[in-house]
Amino acid sequence: MADPADLSNLRDLALPPEVSLWPPAPGWWIVAAAGVAAMAILSVATLARYRANAYRREALRQLDIVEPVGISTVLKRAALAAWPREQVAALTGAAWLAFLDRTGRTTAFTGGAGRHIETLAFGGAIDRSAADAARAAAQTWLRRHRVPPLRGVREGEVPASSPAEGS
Repeated sequence: MADPADLSNLRDLALPPEVSLWPPAPGWWIVAAAGVAAMAILSVATLARYRANAYRREALRQLDIVEPVGISTVLKRAALAAWPREQVAALTGAAWLAFLDRTGRTTAFTGGAGRHIETLAFGGAIDRSAADAARAAAQTWLRRHRVPPLRGVREGEVPASSPAEGS
């Protein structure tokens, strides 16, 4: 009779089959779907931002080729593209420069190099370095200005197309 304690009677452990990598567990499908949804949302938001900033890119291109006389005109066109016409179109002089400073979060137009854009707009004589500084201030404003969420409607203002006007 064979001895049950004999080491020659030992056998290898029976291993379970390997876990397959495909198909993944349901949790991985959820993670993948969330990732695809996040990428789609990010792509749509990026495209919307790119399209919304088209006026900035065009204004920067125009600013590079326009004579110093046209700097204020380029800024006005960009402002009209971003804010409601009622808030921007009538601005001139100190009010226009204050608007540029307020929306660009700067003081370059009321107290800096940008204050010369009004002089340039009306054909006033100004030296080349001051004109270049005014152009640089305009480029900075075009890159940095921020439009409030409701296309320029400040807090407390009623949008021009509000239902309250018609009643």
